[in-house]
Amino acid sequence: MNGCPFRKGPFPVQKAGSRVLLYACTIFLSAFLLFQVQPMIAKMILPWFGGTAAVWTVCMLFFQVVLLAGYGYAAWSIRNLTPRMQSIVHVSLLALSAALLPIAPNPAWKPTGGDDPTFRILALLLVCIGLPYFLLSTTGPLLQAWYARRGAIPYRLFALSNFGSMLALLTYPALVEPYFTSRAQAGGWSAIYGVFVVLCGAVAIRDGVGRKAEPVRVSTKIRIPVLWVALPACASALLLAVTTHLSQNVAPIPFLWVAPLTLYLLSFIICFERESWYSRGRFMRPLAVALGGMCFSLAREYENASILVMIPLFSIGLFLACMVCHGEMVRLRPAPEHLTSFYLMCSLGGALGGVFVGLIAPRAFHTYLELPIAMTACAVLVLIVLWRDPSTELYHGGNAFAWAVLVTLTLGLAGSLAYEEWQVEHEARLLVRNFYGGLRVTDSGEGEEAQRVLNHGTINHGAQFLDPARRKWPITYYGKKSGVALAIFDSGRDGPQRVGVVGLGTGTLAAYGRAGDAYRYYEINPLVVQIANTEFTYLKDSAAKVDIAMGDARISLERESERHFDVIAIDAFSGDSIPIHLLTKEAFAQYFRHTKREGAVAVHVSNKWLDLVPVVRQAANDAGKSAVLVDTDDEDDEGVFGATWVVLVDPGELYKKPSLKVNGTLLGKSKDFRAWTDEYSNLFRILKR
Repeated sequence: MNGCPFRKGPFPVQKAGSRVLLYACTIFLSAFLLFQVQPMIAKMILPWFGGTAAVWTVCMLFFQVVLLAGYGYAAWSIRNLTPRMQSIVHVSLLALSAALLPIAPNPAWKPTGGDDPTFRILALLLVCIGLPYFLLSTTGPLLQAWYARRGAIPYRLFALSNFGSMLALLTYPALVEPYFTSRAQAGGWSAIYGVFVVLCGAVAIRDGVGRKAEPVRVSTKIRIPVLWVALPACASALLLAVTTHLSQNVAPIPFLWVAPLTLYLLSFIICFERESWYSRGRFMRPLAVALGGMCFSLAREYENASILVMIPLFSIGLFLACMVCHGEMVRLRPAPEHLTSFYLMCSLGGALGGVFVGLIAPRAFHTYLELPIAMTACAVLVLIVLWRDPSTELYHGGNAFAWAVLVTLTLGLAGSLAYEEWQVEHEARLLVRNFYGGLRVTDSGEGEEAQRVLNHGTINHGAQFLDPARRKWPITYYGKKSGVALAIFDSGRDGPQRVGVVGLGTGTLAAYGRAGDAYRYYEINPLVVQIANTEFTYLKDSAAKVDIAMGDARISLERESERHFDVIAIDAFSGDSIPIHLLTKEAFAQYFRHTKREGAVAVHVSNKWLDLVPVVRQAANDAGKSAVLVDTDDEDDEGVFGATWVVLVDPGELYKKPSLKVNGTLLGKSKDFRAWTDEYSNLFRILKR
């Protein structure tokens, strides 16, 4: 092992209590701000880029790369600058970052079409929070190096840093998001950042400018283990891959972004707080079981397993994997004089994991192959760690029987994952993927029951009968008894009808189009448009004139002149949930602006996890509209799913809509429900229990 042995138990308390307290407060506050701004800024820009979980992945990539830059700056300044120059440079940067406050994304960054927005998001984040985030990233390694310069052992400050980070992640969805608008959040964060600038500046001046300008003696003789990079890279890749899997395929609830990151940070805290808290026997054996369970759950027949099983399974598996990766990383940590190099390599690994999942995987794979790859890499790294450690009986192949078992289990894991991937490839008619997610087209059934189905993750986004006699039937969520169908029947059927649809899917609603009608779809994903035109025939079979507006529907509607729709259907899925920015007060104002007074706005609120009815009902109340709930059952012989729609109409026009009056339920006024706006939303409030 490189570096010096580490003490068991707590580190000694330094005599200079005020100095220790100043260091601790500054590092804690920097870590808190660092991770409080992550979900905050991601939520602010989420509506601009379609509300997809990929926005969080790209944000995480940015955070990891800037963290790497911050650690690189810390390592460079410690090696090349005197304490006095370090202080001058750092205080100058702190002052510059304070001058850029408050943080607020500029609406000019909103995309204009449906192109891949990855690099636009990265550039937006760089301009909006780049320098403050960079300086927050430098605080941990830089101040710990200054602390170690006085002969103190700094690693507990790293644990304190991670505790601040985890506290930020836990408090944001529970205490900040539900009670403060986005503007208030940005203002509050900026004010606290100002306090951090003062504290960090005080540390720099006290321990740099106020000291004799001595050259920094840092030994350059250090061997950099490859595992310093490989272990954190694997943990980072697993973090993002599991987060994507949970968001896309299990329960597409945005605050599930926070839970995996919290477990990831918790593993850091445990491993760096005390070396004895990580033991191989305590974590490697359960990890083997967890990896097997995760592999088992990825099989096609279990893809719709209960959320009560899937979320704990993947959360526990991620935590155990991170504990092993970070625990083995701690075993390899060097003496304090090499602290910044160690952190720099660990940060490099985290950034590489983010680059793999955030940039490479969406372009190199057409399925979510990064999760099986990361799981296999984790198992292989365990073998490498055991092989190279002289303190174990497995060192360089010792105990042949144990090695045979471990290698067999690893090969079995890799083989099972590869077989599941082959099965998906074999059964699918089409597999494609881009920034907005993975899409799969499959054929099922025989004879007149044969269907072609479009899936986004595990969620059905529309289907069509293949039998020519039935292929024009509107099925799945859009049967003739559905709320959107009733709205179409009741609105403007005496003459040519104009219908707007937010979310294309397979284009099923075009089946209701008649000669002279006009159907305008709003779709952000170009792959969905391609599939609807090549794999399904609803659009080409429709008697109506059909056109498609590319880009986020909300942005498109804001930029267009009034469309005078008879009906607008809001059916833009992200996984199984409608993006929040399409359910705010401001969004409904746009829908009503584009709808005739006698028209209707139909919102698809079918959802396993969220009760969206109160949100739509409150939006109707605020706009002075009546809300009619239409809840239907499955009609298996017709290919129709049970679906829940809420149709919003002008109260004075409701009597002219007999289908809605007979088949729907008029919703009363909502009580004690705060309306969602672009500045405020609360997912906890509408979780189904």
